[in-house]
This record gives sequence, structure tokens and C-alpha cells, in this order.
Amino acid sequence: MNQEFALVPTPSYVIEEKLLVKNLEILKSVQERSGARILLAQKAFSMFRVYPLLARYLCGTTASGLYEARLGREEFGKEVHIFSPAYRDDEFEEILAVADHIVFNSFAQWEKFGRRTLAAGKKCGLRINPECSTQNGPDLYNPCAPHSRLGVTKANFQPDKLAGISGLHLHTLCQQNADALAETLKAFEAGFGEYLYDLEWLNLGGGHHITREDYDLDLLVRTISRLRQTYDLTVYLEPGEAVALDSGFLVSSVLDILDNGMNIAILDTSAACHMPDVLEMPYRPEIIGAGQPGEKKYTYRLGGPTCLAGDIIGDYSFDRPLFPGDRLVFCDMAIYSMVKNNTFNGMRLPDIILRTAGGTDEIIRSFGYTDFKDRLS
Repeated sequence: MNQEFALVPTPSYVIEEKLLVKNLEILKSVQERSGARILLAQKAFSMFRVYPLLARYLCGTTASGLYEARLGREEFGKEVHIFSPAYRDDEFEEILAVADHIVFNSFAQWEKFGRRTLAAGKKCGLRINPECSTQNGPDLYNPCAPHSRLGVTKANFQPDKLAGISGLHLHTLCQQNADALAETLKAFEAGFGEYLYDLEWLNLGGGHHITREDYDLDLLVRTISRLRQTYDLTVYLEPGEAVALDSGFLVSSVLDILDNGMNIAILDTSAACHMPDVLEMPYRPEIIGAGQPGEKKYTYRLGGPTCLAGDIIGDYSFDRPLFPGDRLVFCDMAIYSMVKNNTFNGMRLPDIILRTAGGTDEIIRSFGYTDFKDRLS
């Protein structure tokens, strides 16, 4: 099965440079057509080995904390934006040294750190909660859910304290199309649009699935162009998934086959350790050559090697029986995989491999016992 990955060690993440470039070309086109500045949201994809490639297309990086901001500064080398629900006193000087835009989650945080930020010559922003939910998924991924801790609502907005604030930030989407952005902006502009005329920039956050096949690029371009023309400001987007969407794979081997009322395959890949969004989101990742349960002749439940009873990836069907040693290739495993994986049960982390445009597999990083031990005490 999957001869294209027959020689790849397992488990391993394989990132294909050609597929990355395909996404980057789309993002570049959006920037050229709309005038937007697109940033890499490192929370979804932080494979800094390819940052020089990404930097040829994108304007910089965004961070959710100090370490991501440092990584963006050291490895990407362009604009660095940071947002945190609250900043630590003992980290803020270092943040000032590496970030260009610092976005605050409340007026209290702005009042606490704003003077130091302006004195350091940095741009200051405020995150807004427009209280407009366009998602159908769980509130775990909804920044506008009731009682959200993210962003200033209209009831808590204090226009008299905006002096020094150069931009506003809103992030309300999750894997959504441009129609959700347009709907969100109606609510945002109704509540906060009057203040944009005096600002320099507007950051529309992430969750824009720009490189998805059915994404409405024309609507996105029209929406950004309207914002820029209406308010005379710079518009930022910070997608993470769109940058590396469908550009990576997780290659796994079958270790054993069991029968407990149905066929069960134990893999050397763990949902809990190597693709945690499968359990957290939750979702069922696609496998090359596999189908839905019962669609093909042989159906298996795929599980990981940990002691967690719920370490289950999902049920899949295949054209032939599975055997120990077979390779299974999970799709769309560049995003929220390397950045979220863990060593629960002492599981070895997958190798990280770059498949170059020339077709060569370059092992960027292999992990071992010390990577597990060094996280402990």
C-alpha cells in the first residue's frame, strides 16, 4: 500500500514542498489583488525549516506567546505580531525586543503595558469581540461564545482610552469561508466601525480557509478592498491552516491486528500523541486509499499504541485485509500536528521529513528518548 511512502520511516510527518508552494501562490495572489498583508499563524504550523520559503511569499508571523514570537523573529525575520489574553511581567521586556505589533486583550492590559510598548517604538493594538458567532462547531473553537475570555465587547469598550492604539484585532473564524468573514464584519463595523477612521491597521485574525478548493477568493478580495478604501488602513490576515493545508502527511505502520467483535489494527501512530486534534476537535482524518466503514470490503478500527482506551483514530475500510507492516498515510497532517504532539506514555515523536520540490526526502529531525526525558524532572 502507498508505494510513494514505502521507504519513509514510521511514524513520520512528511511535508511536501510542492504542495506548500501551491498554497503560497494562492496567498500571494490574494495579497496582490487585495493589498492585504498575510502573516503565518505559527500556532498551526511552526516548521521553521521552511520559513525561508514562506518568507518569500508572506509578510511575517503571528504569535500567541513569547516563544512563538522569538521563533518568528529568529527564523522568519519579517514582521512579528503577538497577541496574548494576558502578558507576564517577567516576559514583557523580551517580548518588546522581538515583536513589532503587540495586541492587548483588555483595557487593563493596555494601561499596564501600553506606555512601555509605545516607548519601545512598537505598534499597539486591542482585540475586539464583536459577539458574532458564525460557527457550527463546539464552543472550544469559538472566540465569540458566551462568556468568552477573548476580546473587548461593545459594553466594555472605552473610546476615551484609545490614544496610542494604532489598530484593532478580531479573530472569530475557524476553518471558514469568506461569507462568514463578511457576516462577522457587519456586526463588527456596526459596533466599532466609527473608530477605524482614526486607526492605521485592522487585523482580521485567522480561521480563513483561503487555500481550500471551494473558498470564495473573489469575495475575500472584494471585502478586504472595501475595508482598505473605506477606512484608509492596512488590513492583515493571519491564517495558519491555509498556509499548510493539505501539504503534509503522517505515515504510519500497522503493528498488529486484533478481533474483538470487529477487526482492529494497532498502529505505531497515536491519536492522543501524534494527531491530538483527532480527539480534541474531534474529526476523522482521511487515509490515502481508504474509505468509510463498509464502503470497501474490509473494515478496521484503527488505534494507537498507548494505554489510553480512547486512543482511537477511527473506522476505515480497505480493498484488502491489513497486515502487520502495512503503511497507512494520513492526509492533511502538517497543521496542528507537530505543534501539538506530545510524549504521553513515552511515545516517540514522529520524524519530520521535507519532501523537496525535486522529490528528495530530507529528514529534518528525528526524536528519541532524550526528547521524552528532557521534558520531565
